[in-house]
Amino acid sequence: MDSLSISQLAQFSGIKAHTIRIWEQRYQALSPDRTEGNTRTYTNSDLKRLLNIVSLMDTGYKISEISSKSDPELNVLIRAIYEQGKNKDPHQYVSQLIAAGMQFEEEGFKKILDYCFEQYGIFKTYVEVISVLLNRVGLMWSIDMLPPAQEHFMTNLIRQKILTSIDSLPSPAEDAKKWLLFLPEDEFHETGLMLANYVLKFKGFKVVYIGASVPLDTLKSAQEALHADFILFFFIRFMLAENAQAYVSTISSIFSDATVYLSGNPKLIHQLKLEENTQWLADVDSLLQIENKI
Repeated sequence: MDSLSISQLAQFSGIKAHTIRIWEQRYQALSPDRTEGNTRTYTNSDLKRLLNIVSLMDTGYKISEISSKSDPELNVLIRAIYEQGKNKDPHQYVSQLIAAGMQFEEEGFKKILDYCFEQYGIFKTYVEVISVLLNRVGLMWSIDMLPPAQEHFMTNLIRQKILTSIDSLPSPAEDAKKWLLFLPEDEFHETGLMLANYVLKFKGFKVVYIGASVPLDTLKSAQEALHADFILFFFIRFMLAENAQAYVSTISSIFSDATVYLSGNPKLIHQLKLEENTQWLADVDSLLQIENKI
């Protein structure tokens, strides 16, 4: 999709539509096309330009300084920012990650992500960069603004980074408590579950990670062999609350001797009545504090 409304541009960039109009009128920052009804329409190139402008302003540039610069000139300034480490606010890297991902710029995407991990650590980077990025990417993908190829490109680079971090952790003690991590059938977005894998291993637990879209029969056989102390799964996609309720009840029954933790889609989970052995993990901080409760 290469035709965006100003409201979509505002959603993807985090800049209010009113502000975008002012930047166009006063500084000619963007030059949108107009429909016969005089409605503004924007392209992918307009979005990337706006994302670059926002990133530069977050590092101290004024709109009046950069609005007249060409796209190649903006790119030069962007590269200089990351080489010099000027940007101090982690969530502001989201715009540049999206811009790099849309153009399949692997080295640029990795460089920004690596910098965030080095400066802020995996937990803060996930909360303030990756989760914001994934929310925007999901929104763009849902209206066909972002083709599936770019969405997979970005999420797989993030997966690679988290996997590398997991591999660097020491092995747990022999008597460590055991966790079983999975996604239900037809759930495929593993990034949050992978971060949970890192957090739990970081805290010294044994973790058995069996991944996405796991059938119930597989879970039953896994628990018969493993006897996990704790279970963690995510609801990411939207589904009928009654279907989710039935699934949670089944999981609570399969793992009746374990403590079951559920995370993911808060709008869905708020509608559920959780069984006695099931608890909701609202965020990464809740997971980080979990050893104080077990």
